[in-house]
Amino acid sequence: MRTRKSARAGQYLGLLAYLVFLAFPFLWLISTAFKPPRELGSLHPTWIPKDPTLANFRQAFDEQPLLDAALNSLTAAVGAAVISVLIATPMAYVMARHRTRLARAATGWVVVSQAFPFVLVIIPLFLVLKNLRLINSVPGLIMVYVVWALPFALWMLVGYVRAVPTELEEAAAVDGAGRLRTLVSITAPLLAPGIVATALFAFISAWNEFFFALVLLKTPEKQTLPVVLTHFIGAEGVADLGPLAAAAFLATLPSLVVFAVIQKRITGGMLAGAVKS
Repeated sequence: MRTRKSARAGQYLGLLAYLVFLAFPFLWLISTAFKPPRELGSLHPTWIPKDPTLANFRQAFDEQPLLDAALNSLTAAVGAAVISVLIATPMAYVMARHRTRLARAATGWVVVSQAFPFVLVIIPLFLVLKNLRLINSVPGLIMVYVVWALPFALWMLVGYVRAVPTELEEAAAVDGAGRLRTLVSITAPLLAPGIVATALFAFISAWNEFFFALVLLKTPEKQTLPVVLTHFIGAEGVADLGPLAAAAFLATLPSLVVFAVIQKRITGGMLAGAVKS
């Protein structure tokens, strides 16, 4: 019993240390966002601002078009999430239900493709978008995000489809339902938690993405929020720390809010699926 209690206490301590490790950058970001300039330059920084101010937020909005950049990021993220799910769902169904050599090869390629670095694919993508006249456009950026998110979305949804009992689809086939009807009426509702999780992944990936947006978007009014945040760093590499922290804090909030709202539905859907007969 003592050994079990000691092991459990060690697990809890390890988990607590990991949570502190994850939370430290965000908490320090919040603290920095509300500090006046004299506290930012202090040799003895504190966690809690002694004289909190909103001046950093006002300066951030005055210096950079944060609202326009946030709208561009939102458009790209929502578009990538929706299109990725619409494409990945029927493809995952086929790959999960028809376990041929081609399907296994496609699954292996999906996993391997995640190891490709951004730099390896940026030149081919740039040339393709140039021929399609989609350089420096949000639709072109959405296309890139869909291409990048689709392999992982497929990999996630294949696992969810395989968890759906085939007996349900066989019963629907006996009742005269075709493949498309079965997918829409039977399988898709049971895949709701997986679809939501996949859409959330694609949304957050597109919202936080920086490299593709930096290369493909040249006009300031079309740039996304991560790219605009770099404008708070001067030519000599000196960062305007207060406004940068305020803008970065605002840029982080949508991802946290979306996850907080959706995670209960994901958990609830998984638990509901676990007790289906």
